[in-house]
Amino acid sequence: MFSTLDISTSALVAQRTNLNTIAGNVANMNSRDADGEPYRRRVALFSPGDPSSGSGAPGVHVAEIVESQEPFRLEYEPSDPHAIKSGPKEGYVQYSNVKYSTEMVNAMMATRIYEANVTVMEITKTMTAASLRLLA
Repeated sequence: MFSTLDISTSALVAQRTNLNTIAGNVANMNSRDADGEPYRRRVALFSPGDPSSGSGAPGVHVAEIVESQEPFRLEYEPSDPHAIKSGPKEGYVQYSNVKYSTEMVNAMMATRIYEANVTVMEITKTMTAASLRLLA
């Protein structure tokens, strides 16, 4: 019973981290770093197990947050100060590889997974209470 709660808790923590990563992508999709490089999308990578509960514990966790290697979006804007100055892509401006629609779908999916784990925890609580009533 308690392992069920531990598994759901680890999933809640992992999905919260995932939602924070998605929110960061949406918030920074139009920003650039100090060198003028567009923001690169970040992705949370999940891994089985729950390191906070010890070796081999069931659950899930975010192993790391990595930058997406998808190419930047290009738009032809030769008058923009961030336009590429020479080469085959001269006059094109690189924009972030964050796609708003993809991030919203990922956020909705993470929210649904979060809700499902809360439901599992509520059902586990109800089953525990029913078991205790039978024993009393």
